[in-house]
Amino acid sequence: MTEVVIQKWLDEISRTVAAHNHAAHMQLISRDVSLQGVPGFDNIGFDDWSKQCQYEFANQLIRRVDYGKFRVRAATEKRIMFLTHETVTANDGTVTAQGIECLLEKEDDGQWRLVQERILSAEETRQYDLEPASTS
Repeated sequence: MTEVVIQKWLDEISRTVAAHNHAAHMQLISRDVSLQGVPGFDNIGFDDWSKQCQYEFANQLIRRVDYGKFRVRAATEKRIMFLTHETVTANDGTVTAQGIECLLEKEDDGQWRLVQERILSAEETRQYDLEPASTS
């Protein structure tokens, strides 16, 4: 069950990015989200995340987001923490690849949403042996 939830969520993130569907994409992100590890920022919340995605989607800056295999760190009925490798491909050919730690939570409406994401350092990504996404 845990693996199915994670894979479905990752697939939906990828699908909404490729479709540049801002509304559907933000439905996968909790209003209480906290993104950590972005250089130059202590923490990014929902409003800033939404504005950035709106800009990127409206201008079709991102071509796709792909994920490598994931590794479950902990799971309960309402929370799942996992690690994966994320590859973001921009329309100009720029590729950003990094390990990430994600915490999904099943919110009151029954929807699994991202409540926390932490970008891993290169050292942590190697330590956890996260496989890059296949972008073929």
